[in-house]
Amino acid sequence: MIHGTPLFLCCAGILAAASAAAQPAPAVFGNGSEYDCLIEARQALDIRSPVEGVIDKVLVQRGASVRKGQTLALLSSGPERAALDLARSRATNEGEIKAAQARVDITKKKMERAEELVKKNFVSENARDEAEADYRLSVEQLRVAQENRRLAELEVKRSEEVVAQREIRSPVPGIVVDVLVRPGELTSSNQKDPILKLMQVDPLNVELILPTANFGKIKAGQRAYVMPEAPVGGKYVARVEVVDPVFDAASGTFGVRLTLPNPDRKIPAGLKCRARF
Repeated sequence: MIHGTPLFLCCAGILAAASAAAQPAPAVFGNGSEYDCLIEARQALDIRSPVEGVIDKVLVQRGASVRKGQTLALLSSGPERAALDLARSRATNEGEIKAAQARVDITKKKMERAEELVKKNFVSENARDEAEADYRLSVEQLRVAQENRRLAELEVKRSEEVVAQREIRSPVPGIVVDVLVRPGELTSSNQKDPILKLMQVDPLNVELILPTANFGKIKAGQRAYVMPEAPVGGKYVARVEVVDPVFDAASGTFGVRLTLPNPDRKIPAGLKCRARF
């Protein structure tokens, strides 16, 4: 008994205190400081047509997820496709080349025959020269036919590019946030309203404004935790992409951008968050 307390209770209390003192302190990542941040789209794009034309079809709606290269809208392209068909027909036409090749073969044989007859004094040298001239002319005609064939093939490529410009494709994977032009309306590259607005949301940008006291402590490639506000919540790993090398003298701060992967597009852009390095 120690001052009215049983001895076994005193020993138990001492052991419990010693055990608690032996437990390691909880680990802290970095300095534990959290900073306000804003989650933004990687980029916001106004999708326009490179050429003037009438909208034939709009193939996506607001809120649709699109992949890179997906066709978003089609312009009317009847004359352009007709020109492409004509160019393909010319490029695949073998008649001119085959006829020119046949003339080469015939005139070559005539020239060789004339050469033999000249040696035997059966024909004059003038006849041989004429046969040789006919052969050279036929060779030149074949060369022209082959050159025309190459030009026709180039015309096919040009026509294909013209038709391709009538198909509006997405330059990035993203989300359609608005459709501004409808079928039947005229569109062009210098029109005020784009065909539609698109946002790339994988990856996302996370923008922070940090005190200048932290400059030099944050490096590109460094890991950070991003915690979106409700209703998304959770904790996500991001990487430092940009550390601004210029301070804002008025506020004593500098900017930092993080890259936040968002493959499932669960995190919306425009959301406030907290970040910890």
